[in-house]
Amino acid sequence: MRILSLVSVWTALLGGWVTAAERLPVVSPADVGFDPAKLAQIDALVETGLQEKRMPGCVVLVGRHGKIAWLKAYGRRAIRPEVVPMTTDTVFDLASLTKPVAAATSVMLLKERGKFKFDDPVAQHLPAFSQGGKEQVTIQQLLVHQSGLIPDNALKDYLDGPEKSFERIFALKPKTPPGTKFTYSDVGFLVLGELVRQVSGQPVNEFSQDNIFKPLGMSETGYLPGEALRLRAAPTEARDGKFTPGVVHDPRAFHLGGVAGHAGLFSTAEDLAVYAQMLLGKGTYGAGEKAVQILRPETVEEMTRPVVVSSGLRGLGWDMQTGYSSNRGEGMSPAAFGHGGFTGTAIWIDPQLDLFVVFLSNRVHPDGKGLVNPLAGKIGSAVVQSIAP
Repeated sequence: MRILSLVSVWTALLGGWVTAAERLPVVSPADVGFDPAKLAQIDALVETGLQEKRMPGCVVLVGRHGKIAWLKAYGRRAIRPEVVPMTTDTVFDLASLTKPVAAATSVMLLKERGKFKFDDPVAQHLPAFSQGGKEQVTIQQLLVHQSGLIPDNALKDYLDGPEKSFERIFALKPKTPPGTKFTYSDVGFLVLGELVRQVSGQPVNEFSQDNIFKPLGMSETGYLPGEALRLRAAPTEARDGKFTPGVVHDPRAFHLGGVAGHAGLFSTAEDLAVYAQMLLGKGTYGAGEKAVQILRPETVEEMTRPVVVSSGLRGLGWDMQTGYSSNRGEGMSPAAFGHGGFTGTAIWIDPQLDLFVVFLSNRVHPDGKGLVNPLAGKIGSAVVQSIAP
């Protein structure tokens, strides 16, 4: 792993990424309180997943106390149209990790800056949203998926460009009374992405880049990755008979030009480690003169405080304990929060254990038949069990 770290640093210097001092250091598991032999269970868990063809490959990263204790690539980045080995710097389509990392964090920043309150009706800022009985749907209800909106509207609603797409979204009627039932909704986060655009004057890709990823030095993170990042992106499923690494898998985000509040973000394991450490640092990454504050401590606390929903607990943009938590490791504390993504991604962050676990795969490659949420959960469980008493 130390060799992997040196390779990553050297590549970073050549590629113009952030410097090594700005990334989290890679250390021995024992240096941050893990039993190395127990943590090595990750290898066997992933090998079983590969043999069962749950994914072509993956990258697993474990961080604790501001350092990386495990960073390893497994299997293959691609198996069609040619075989390409997985590497730790592979760029992944994060799918629904976009929701907390880009959209919700942007919303938290705008709220912190006084642009709105979470109990504001969405229609106060997006008047066209008031149609169909949605006048009192609040921003917080969108963040915790209790707005009453359906999970997804028809794909044909997105075929005429962004303006028409949002006209149709805003015309939707709630499926259930707002505030009464948890229904995981891409539509709700599409609306949040549009809220960011309307309130900030920037689309969510530009706002998140300028206010979150660029200040943190996360130069491998963003929407619409450029050519250099696409060259090491993991492919998902073929579209029109072709594999297009670096192009968003989600069909609605694709028809919106690759930028949306619910999907479209790409990143690497080490960049996500920076983001996770920022949250563990109560909104600040680094120390001393190099410290970068993204959110205030009270904003992070508000974002990650449990909110009771009809089927469990959510954070603002985050999962905590619901039916979607199969990728959450057993033994994580009640304070842990995380999220998964359809393409085979997951991140869980535990402030009480000062711990985060990143699992990135392209489980939908090549034919959409992979399954990794249980595996990600088993890895998280193994990580917690490996913490030395």
